[in-house]
This record gives sequence, structure tokens and C-alpha cells, in this order.
Amino acid sequence: MSSSQAPDDQQGGGDPPGDLRSVLVTSVLNLEPLDEDLFRGRHYWVPTTQRLFGGQIVGQALVAAAKSVSEDVHVHSLHCYFVRAGDPKVPVLYQVERTRTGTSFSVRSVKAVQHGKPIFICQASFQQAQPSPLQHQFSMPAVPPPEELLDHEALIDQYLRDPNLQERYRVGLNRIAAKEVPIEIKLVNPPILSQLQSKEPKQMFWVRARGHIGEGDMKMHCCVAAYISDYAFLGTALLPHQWQCNVHFMVSLDHSMWFHNPFRADHWMLYECESPWAGSGILLFKRTG
Repeated sequence: MSSSQAPDDQQGGGDPPGDLRSVLVTSVLNLEPLDEDLFRGRHYWVPTTQRLFGGQIVGQALVAAAKSVSEDVHVHSLHCYFVRAGDPKVPVLYQVERTRTGTSFSVRSVKAVQHGKPIFICQASFQQAQPSPLQHQFSMPAVPPPEELLDHEALIDQYLRDPNLQERYRVGLNRIAAKEVPIEIKLVNPPILSQLQSKEPKQMFWVRARGHIGEGDMKMHCCVAAYISDYAFLGTALLPHQWQCNVHFMVSLDHSMWFHNPFRADHWMLYECESPWAGSGILLFKRTG
């Protein structure tokens, strides 16, 4: 995810009072310690599928892993698998295994458990920050800044005011609007629901956490980005099919992230999502930012 370079007053850079702290920090990613390397997480937002949101599990697992390493190391990658559907009626237990603690690199394995069975497994790698003589990166895509785009709520309201909107879309949009999601989203090229056409399986949107996180804890910004990373990308695979294919349900099975440079998850970040292949009941995604 690439951070917006807009001025601080435009992207929420000024630090607001503490009572506006992001609910992602104060609630969603605030784990309860039960024992050494054992934590309990609770739920804030449950999707309409009535399964646990995958991003919540990824973010909470990374919080648990980060609590077992020293302050001077930072996460640089995580690789995880969803193995069972999460039950929103009970908390999740996170068991951390200190796989390796080295001088420069450390590895932590995390297992998320409900009803005595793992629902998710993850490995996270941490390293000490150090300069590199080799540096390069892709160019930032040319897109409108977030200040010029409608936020998710305004976009849904615009859709609902369309008298020609099909009832099936109206029902779904009202259901989405009723949910209090702890992140802000602005689509770069929002679809026109009354003129849906097949599109390439690619989309971009600006995202950031609601509320204030601050500059202090880089690990927490990574955990918030991990939470955000699983939101709103499965629909990318349906863009070539005009949302008309017979899909009973769609879920994430595996998930990987890399963290290259410090950033703030409460500032706007550009999220690129591509689905280069789908078939045989499997969807392939590439998420960059």
C-alpha cells in the first residue's frame, strides 16, 4: 500500500485528541493477555456472511506475534492460511510459538483457535531496521487524490438516490450502509450500477483507518494495514463477470504481506488489487500498495 503524499491537514496528519483514537487500536487489535504468548481477541465488526472477517484474524495474529519480540525489530513479512471458518459468537485464542530469535531476524508462528481447533495459522518474520545499498520501487500510479473522490458512505448514498437502481442492489447497499466499519474507503473508479459492464479484474482505492493512531508504534500501523488488507478485494474477481456468475460464497484461503518502509495506516494509502487468474474453484489475487 502506497501512502498518499498529500499535506498533513488533508490526509489526517495532524494529531487529534486522544479520545479520537482509532477503534482498531483501542478495541479490535487490543488483545487480552492470558498467559505468556497466549492472547484472546474479540470481535468488532462481523460481515453479512456471519463469518469472522479475515482481516481481523490476520491483524490480531500479527499483534500477538509482535508482542513476543523486542522493541527494536519490525515485521517485514507474514504468510498465513485460513483453515476453518471463524465463529463470531465466541472469542479467538492466539497461541504464539517463538520459532527463532536471532540477532537480525526473528520468526514467530501464530495459531488462532476456536472450539479447540485451529481456524488460522500464520508465520511472521521480524528484522532490525538497517540501510540497504540497493533501492528501487515501482512508480506510483497516476490516480486522483483521495480529496477529490467520494467516500464509501457518500457513494452508497448516491447509488441509493438513483430511481433506476435494481432492488437487489438496493437491498445489498442498505445492508452495507448499516454496518459500522472501522476503515475509510474511496474507490478510484466506482462502477455505475445501472450500467454494469464486464471490466478487467483490477481496481484501486484509497484506504485508511478511521480515527487517530499516531507515529509512535510502527508495529501497530503494520497490524492495522494487515486488518485493512483483506477488505473489499474478493469482488475484484467478479468484475469480468458483471457479478452475474453463480457463486455460493467466496473466502480467503491464504494471505501474504510484505512491509518495506515505515508508513501510517491512519493516512491515506493507495490499494491496488488484481485478479490475474480464476478457475477450478480458486481465485488468484495480487495486492500491492
